[in-house]
Amino acid sequence: MSHSREKLGIALGLAGMALFAGTLPATRLAVASIDPLFLTSARAAIAGVAGVLVLAAMRRRRPPRALWGQIALAGLCTIVGFPVLMALAMVSVPAAHGGVVLGILPLATAAASAIIGHERPSLGFWVASIAGAGIVVVFVLHDNDAGRFTAGDLFLLGTVIAGAFGYTLSGRLSEVLPGWEVISWQVTLFLPASVLAAVALWPEGLADVPAPAWAGLAYVSLVSQFLAFFVFNAGLALGGIAHVGQVMLLQPFAIVALAAPVNGEPIRASILAYAAAVVVTVLIAQRMKVRRA
Repeated sequence: MSHSREKLGIALGLAGMALFAGTLPATRLAVASIDPLFLTSARAAIAGVAGVLVLAAMRRRRPPRALWGQIALAGLCTIVGFPVLMALAMVSVPAAHGGVVLGILPLATAAASAIIGHERPSLGFWVASIAGAGIVVVFVLHDNDAGRFTAGDLFLLGTVIAGAFGYTLSGRLSEVLPGWEVISWQVTLFLPASVLAAVALWPEGLADVPAPAWAGLAYVSLVSQFLAFFVFNAGLALGGIAHVGQVMLLQPFAIVALAAPVNGEPIRASILAYAAAVVVTVLIAQRMKVRRA
């Protein structure tokens, strides 16, 4: 892999991270007035319609039959598991708290890539990843009044697992298809099921939902579930799943920054100290070797 290609992959990964960072605050806005299960099906349906339109406009042919199983499996993670668990978590925990729990996502992504992504991170990479994840876990426990993981945290841990495998599978597909096409086929494949689920879960009083909740639904549907994957999948393909996935260590602190104006959650000085420590681990990990088969 050339150095310039890897640098472009990291840059695209950072851009995708920034777009994904708005997901928790937007979800928190939406679930204040919208049922989390309906929110999940609605966002998938809206993204599915956008995917159909994009694929039709670009006149893309259907992927080879051999790829449909991978597309479906990746979609189960990114379209079903990840958003459902996240929405359930955001009912009971603040967006900033959820952001720091998601800080272990890069470590989970590296583990997933080692299992199914044909990548073999070096020992130094694992040490830096574990250190960064450890910092985030300590922050969560310190930030939680109970000093332990709650039900919302367990939902978030499930979100991490689904996200790690979703990113890895999407990254592998992005090596043979453009990143935007990968997510477009995923949301298109799940469009019939998501529409049926949205109709079945249609809540009463939807017309009375306030504008902030609608804005949250629009963001998670068109950005989180669709456009952000265009950027991030391309970054995974160019820079490698483990290396680009590592930039997601910065996401908790981007989420905290967004949660302040969007959700009215305070930014404390201790967050800045943890942010600086995590940035150091990211920089160290980026210098470690990752062997790709």
